[in-house]
Amino acid sequence: MNVLITGASAGFGKALAGKLIAKGHRVIGCARRLDKLNAMQNELGELFLPVQMDVSNTDSLPKIIADLPADFSQIDVLVNNAGLALGTEPAQRADLDDWMQMVNTNIKGLMALTHAVLPAMVARDSGYLINVGSIAGSWPYYGGNVYGATKAFVKQFSLNLRADLIGTQVRVTNLEPGNVGGTEFSNVRYHGDDDKAAKVYEGFKTMTGEDIGDILLWLIESPAHINVNRLEVMPVAQTYNGLTIAKNDS
Repeated sequence: MNVLITGASAGFGKALAGKLIAKGHRVIGCARRLDKLNAMQNELGELFLPVQMDVSNTDSLPKIIADLPADFSQIDVLVNNAGLALGTEPAQRADLDDWMQMVNTNIKGLMALTHAVLPAMVARDSGYLINVGSIAGSWPYYGGNVYGATKAFVKQFSLNLRADLIGTQVRVTNLEPGNVGGTEFSNVRYHGDDDKAAKVYEGFKTMTGEDIGDILLWLIESPAHINVNRLEVMPVAQTYNGLTIAKNDS
């Protein structure tokens, strides 16, 4: 099986790549940082193909897919894992460039890569699209504004892909993780402020990239006649809360 993973140089993607290769699958590891991908190939061997890819550069994606070497050219599973959150300011103080970067990566990049890969899956009547969304796509929170909106798009896009693919054997899942520690997610969100990033995970047991990698592997290896439409996962310490009310003391 050939699995293409975006955002493969760290976090969920890196964890999944190692687990897949341990099972004998081929992995096309895609990310912007080629040095990290090359280091992964040195560790994982020839079943791992490093491919430099910036999903936000949507015009480049069809050629990258067309130029894959023969052994890796059939993509059986696409894991749209590349994505990011930037900033936690409320909308009225947010940086517009941050908003645009999230849209370009989390929405446009995911759309364009799906568009490049999906027709071949339909032609073979076989394949699996796994989109890595977030609980932020369902549950709003202070400062989540555009990040949550992009993940809501991913959720609805995944469901609409399922509707379009009726009558085919192509599967689609939206995986929606909650709080995950030990990745670069919060460091990126806080623009490299490691102290702020670390505080997000203080005082409770988070999920890890390895946990999400295990879930992704389970999805990929699940029976081909079963489709998991959405899968929302959180650490036990995280749960739903009541709606917020701003009280007027006067």
